Amino acid sequence: MNAINGVLTQQGAGEKQEMLKHRRALAWLVALACIAGAVVALFDIETPLRPFLISLFLLVVPGAAVVGLLRDRDPLAALSVGAAASLVVNVLLAQAMLLFNAWSPRAGVATIAVLGGFMYVLRVLYRGKNMQTEQGVNAR
Repeated sequence: MNAINGVLTQQGAGEKQEMLKHRRALAWLVALACIAGAVVALFDIETPLRPFLISLFLLVVPGAAVVGLLRDRDPLAALSVGAAASLVVNVLLAQAMLLFNAWSPRAGVATIAVLGGFMYVLRVLYRGKNMQTEQGVNAR
């Protein structure tokens, strides 16, 4: 029975490694798409993917930054708060730009990039060098 459990444990570890590899690949793919969206918006490059890439950038960057700040939280709750924060940041930015009569898509993308970078710096300062923490209710 122990041999079977040992084999199952090794298979489970292998599957977990494989899942982490796929998660990292997806994270890099989304990050590259977000960078491409920022470049397309800032340099006014015409491409059929422009609306998708810019929308992806504007929705993912603030949400990912907020999720990164939510340490040791339930992953579903962190994702929900990140999505809501992303929408709030974008709506507040658009409202402020309209209120001050300073509407500029380039400035909006640059502002979101700066805010995302600022939240990333806060995350690094808050967590230190080890940014890989176990999330969940029983993490502490």
